[in-house]
Amino acid sequence: MNTLLKLTFLVFFFAVGCTKKTTPPNPETAEITADTYVKDHYTKKEVTIEMRDGIKLHTTIYAPKDTEKTYPILLQRTPYSCQPYGEDKFREKIGPNPVLMKEGNIIVYQDVRGRWMSEGVYDNMRAYIPNKTDTQTDETTDTYDTIDWLVKNVPNNNGKVGTWGISYPGHYATVSTIDAHPALKAASPQACIGDFFFDDFHHNGAFLLSYFRAISLFGTYKDQPTDSAWYGFPEMKTEDQYQFFLDKGPLKHLNEYFRYKKPDSKAVESNDRIDDFFWKEIVDHPNYDSVWQRKGLIQHLNKVPSSVATMVVGGWFDAEDLYGPLETYKAIEKHEPDNYNTMVFGPWDHGGWSRDKVANTVGNYFFGDSISLKFQREVETRFFNHFLKGNGSKNSGLPEAYVFDTGKKAWKSYDNWPPKNTEKQTFFLSKNQELSTTKKGVNKINFISDIKHPVPYSEDIKTVFTPRKYMTDDQRFAARRPDVLVFETDILTDDFTLAGDILAKLQVATTGTAADWIVKVIDVHPHDLENDNKDMQTHLKLSNYHLMVRSEVMRGRFRNSFSTPEPFTPNAKTAVNIKLQDVYHTFKKGHKVQIQVQSTWFPLIDLNPQTYVDNIYKADEDDFKTQTHTVFTDSSIEFSVLQ
Repeated sequence: MNTLLKLTFLVFFFAVGCTKKTTPPNPETAEITADTYVKDHYTKKEVTIEMRDGIKLHTTIYAPKDTEKTYPILLQRTPYSCQPYGEDKFREKIGPNPVLMKEGNIIVYQDVRGRWMSEGVYDNMRAYIPNKTDTQTDETTDTYDTIDWLVKNVPNNNGKVGTWGISYPGHYATVSTIDAHPALKAASPQACIGDFFFDDFHHNGAFLLSYFRAISLFGTYKDQPTDSAWYGFPEMKTEDQYQFFLDKGPLKHLNEYFRYKKPDSKAVESNDRIDDFFWKEIVDHPNYDSVWQRKGLIQHLNKVPSSVATMVVGGWFDAEDLYGPLETYKAIEKHEPDNYNTMVFGPWDHGGWSRDKVANTVGNYFFGDSISLKFQREVETRFFNHFLKGNGSKNSGLPEAYVFDTGKKAWKSYDNWPPKNTEKQTFFLSKNQELSTTKKGVNKINFISDIKHPVPYSEDIKTVFTPRKYMTDDQRFAARRPDVLVFETDILTDDFTLAGDILAKLQVATTGTAADWIVKVIDVHPHDLENDNKDMQTHLKLSNYHLMVRSEVMRGRFRNSFSTPEPFTPNAKTAVNIKLQDVYHTFKKGHKVQIQVQSTWFPLIDLNPQTYVDNIYKADEDDFKTQTHTVFTDSSIEFSVLQ
């Protein structure tokens, strides 16, 4: 199997297997085994569908061999390939899940514009164009034209179309709902990208350095159809990513990995030259300017017609796309309150709900058995069947919000999200490491942020393509560092359930002019627990496990505006608010709630120089300075608490 393809699918979806070297992995499934079901029960046809501007998109159609009845169309548009190419080569699994595959549906995959076998030039997170002229195109028009062709040309279709996808294909599922074709009746954006300044490659303006190797997947230029990978991945030649990035120093030293053209032998090589258009976009646009803003999709979800039912799916421990699905659901609810719009969030990492494993774990933490299988069988299948094969009424039998309590390890249904019976409750970061319900004076707690010894995001020695397991990692290793501040409650005498967003309201200072601030919410387990996960790393124990429930970073320069950064005034007390994504988690009786505050998180995010520069991607070695940071004890955490 092509190494580039293997990396592409392994990381941007989830670990998959492949039984034949000539067959690339299916991004929608996890445990692929040799199976001829698709070939035995489906025909395969490859077509090119012409868009309104003449560009032709490669499309693969799997249709049931039983032609005695009609079927709905399930469409996935993807930048990750329709492979295997060739009408005599079949995927081993097709569709959102095996149940829908075996029930019989017309399953369609399409390479989006500029990717793989489709014509055109790829535009990463191609911007939606409001009020288009007849000659203008974007992903909504490409989707519309595709659906229009399919319902008019594919035999035995029932005139109803559903879209689905995970990660980037999830983004295209969201796109399909905007200015939707009348035949589109159901869409399920899953782990869908919402905005690249808050998903995947950035978090609140901080660059996800740990995604470094994925840049070329999106930024290598191509203008002709191809059935082979045209991009390569940077070779780090080490199993220690922490040391690799520490040795590299400033971000500008990574430019060398994004030069693909050989310079003229007589020319002087420029250290600033960048051939990768995505890396150049990141480097040249460090702030949330018009480039990033117009690529965002959330602001356009006021254009989802009531004729399209949506089911947004996400994982509470998705390290890649958690902002996107939460904000997608909330935006549709806000702008289109009468639409059928439901959300499903479970104890999964990126795309975990589509796996066929019985045991459901994220990293070292076990959440239960058959959770994903139940979702596929009882939720996802019911959604698509109701709107594509049933009467399509709002009475689907599914709840508005179907969410998994990651502390109690149980599903719960709600009519709203967040649930109506929640209220805000504030805890203060008090002295003596106390997390208190009342403010106990105003004191300073200082720590040194040493740019030569940043806080690691994981205790593992590893090199990854994109990070995942850290979302449930045991945080004891961090709690025992002097540059990580710890605040915790007494042992809880009753269950304490969080349901909704979290807002950290920090009061801080720094001897420098720039700093990052990271807040982590942690469930400290009792000492007497025994391991329940046979695959837990051998050096860990569930006893006193510090489960990270939620975490987030704020690049301090963006504390007041993501578009207009500003420095800190040295030693001046300054407010920094950090919004953490929603949780649904019960801290059980006998556990403790812990908050950790730190200023580095390496190499999950890049190092802040800690002196203000206009563009961190162009900072010099001399800009990086060790500083002393202060957290004041009138800092607080605002929880959404279920009553």
